[in-house]
Amino acid sequence: MTLVRRSLLKGAAAACALSGVPSFALAQTSPSTSARRFEPQAGQWRTFEVTTRVDLADAKGASRVWLPVPSINSDWQRSLESSFQSNGTSRMVSDGTDGARMLYSEFVAGVAPFVEVTSRVQTQNRFVDIAQPTAHTFTRVDADTLRYYTRATHLLPTDGIVRTTALKATQGAKTDAQKARAIYDWVVANAWREPKTRGCGEGDIKTMLETGNLGGKCADINALFVGLCRSVGVPARDVYGLRLVPSAFGYKELSGNPASLKGAQHCRAEVYLQAHGWVAMDPADVVKVMRLETPEWIKRTDNAVVQPVYNRLFGGWEGNWLGWNTAHDVTLPSSKEERLGFLMYPVAETVDGRADSYAPDTFKYQITVREIKASSL
Repeated sequence: MTLVRRSLLKGAAAACALSGVPSFALAQTSPSTSARRFEPQAGQWRTFEVTTRVDLADAKGASRVWLPVPSINSDWQRSLESSFQSNGTSRMVSDGTDGARMLYSEFVAGVAPFVEVTSRVQTQNRFVDIAQPTAHTFTRVDADTLRYYTRATHLLPTDGIVRTTALKATQGAKTDAQKARAIYDWVVANAWREPKTRGCGEGDIKTMLETGNLGGKCADINALFVGLCRSVGVPARDVYGLRLVPSAFGYKELSGNPASLKGAQHCRAEVYLQAHGWVAMDPADVVKVMRLETPEWIKRTDNAVVQPVYNRLFGGWEGNWLGWNTAHDVTLPSSKEERLGFLMYPVAETVDGRADSYAPDTFKYQITVREIKASSL
């Protein structure tokens, strides 16, 4: 073992999307029998070991596998050591641009390839009340870095319909915090969780806006938030990661099953506010709770189930999740295929081309996690 350490509502919703009218205003509030709590607050660190294993039993000829490992070190996550084993040649590599780290493995023809990587990571809840004056400390980011997080990418253009939409959504907003709030509210009002979307979606926000189809999953909806922010000069980025364990607040749709994390990938977002630094955002999880947390599709944010999440995911998120990286337009080292919009899933290539990362039962991979209590450290 090698150890590597590093310090179809489409019509109505489309009309709302293009007009700016909140789609949830089209329906009445769903009755709720009891209030819910969702109050993540920074404090205690939790330690997890996440294991990803890939088996390419049917591989023909030479093959390659890339597995994301935690690459973020911040005030809410510490990416610690990773160890791996395989019957190929493996090494830790980076995308070379955004610092997205991954385990890369090559396999010769004639073997049944397998690779397994275990990464240790520490996480904690985070929350900043943007509406209140604060004396909290944060690391200020230099101007060049902030400009980098307002750039356009292949899937996140910042001109045309993206900028036009953002300008309408932020009309009257003066400060960066006011713009972020307006865009957050606009995305929650106009986008919706579409369970039929494969994986986490693609994040092609120009097509979403041009078609008026704002249904999707986290990589679509949070990308929409990020792209709209960037187009009006507010630095923002997607954070691609994985849900690990159940929510401490009982929300099933905000939980991971540690025994099997296939399908637990989840993209979040951050904005940089001059008075607060990088701040957590997750409008995609708000609309997920609205659509899936109860048998009825909830259409209003003042519903007792939705409101706690809607309030707290503007400025915070729960630490039952890890972030792999914040990279867009990812070129995989030694890949023979096109670049990825993002790296959040295991990736494999064989002589038949790139495997379908959104089909873990066909391209066989398994992800599990165990929490390490303080007494075991």
